[in-house]
Amino acid sequence: MTRAVLEIRTSPHIVSGNSVVSIMFNVVLALIPVSVFAVYAFGFTALATLATALASCVATEHLLCRTASKDTTVGDWSAVITGLLYGLTLPPGLPLWMVAAGGFIAIAVGKYLFGGLGYNVFNPALVGRAILQATFPVPMTTWVDAFRPDRFTTIVSSSLTPPLSRPQPIADVVSGATPLSAWKFDEELARAGDLVMGYTSGSTGETCAVLILIGGAWLVARKMMNWRIPAAIFATVIAFSGVFWLIDSQTYPSPVFMLFSGGLMLGAVFMATDMVGSPMTGLGCVIYGAAIGALIVVIRLWGSMPEGVMYAILLGNALSPHIDAMLRPRVYGTRPESAPKADRGKEAT
Repeated sequence: MTRAVLEIRTSPHIVSGNSVVSIMFNVVLALIPVSVFAVYAFGFTALATLATALASCVATEHLLCRTASKDTTVGDWSAVITGLLYGLTLPPGLPLWMVAAGGFIAIAVGKYLFGGLGYNVFNPALVGRAILQATFPVPMTTWVDAFRPDRFTTIVSSSLTPPLSRPQPIADVVSGATPLSAWKFDEELARAGDLVMGYTSGSTGETCAVLILIGGAWLVARKMMNWRIPAAIFATVIAFSGVFWLIDSQTYPSPVFMLFSGGLMLGAVFMATDMVGSPMTGLGCVIYGAAIGALIVVIRLWGSMPEGVMYAILLGNALSPHIDAMLRPRVYGTRPESAPKADRGKEAT
């Protein structure tokens, strides 16, 4: 006679079958077209930037795990995603030693300090970039022209600046302003087609918006991304900026410009949607995305800096747990905590 074994487990009892490794690997696949186009646009300089960012993030995670006498977690692809996203937020031509330092900060401070994968409050890639922005503001706002004729034969000299040395402002590095800074300080608007296809200067990831959206659609189709977050960001940016554009189109840029300029597409699709840093409920994701979209418009229109995606997402990450607390679903079979005390007394008697 065989005995039946009764297994008692906690919820969830129904799972999708997608493991952490599977989800992370698919995100890497979704980022490959964006990364390839970045190399196509900026050449070997972008390739060196992305490779250094990726290597520094992966190496930092491996070394920290070994230092803590734990099995290495680089096989879950999360450090690879952080490295790619972090590299895509950087300007091509940034000294490689700064890229490596930021990669260490992204993993050590943005991820490992909070307890590792699943515990980080803020997006690690943006933590690394934010600290670099505050520490090295000039190199972080020095841009390289896209589609330079010699981009596949040379690397701009600023990338090879020795550690702890200040990169010299030489001719092969300094280029025209990014679309956002050109609008903010020179009142010049880039063409919509150039913005959509990525034919502009800027960070390595300010590339083809079409490829970014294709990568996001791939993840949404595989149910590995909450579509409500980027949709809420896009809708809020269009509506909020559109109001001011209709009021004064000479002063404020069009919603199309706001949507496709800068790092909004990359941030909305691949960074704001971080499962750890975003809310858990559908309504919470909409509120979270709307808050990020509103912050982006406010910073761009009235802030001292032309770009606000990084700060908007980090502030959204800080807001996320409060959104979850406010929208906490009621447990089935219980009464709301806000029930009048008099009614509770009657129930007790």
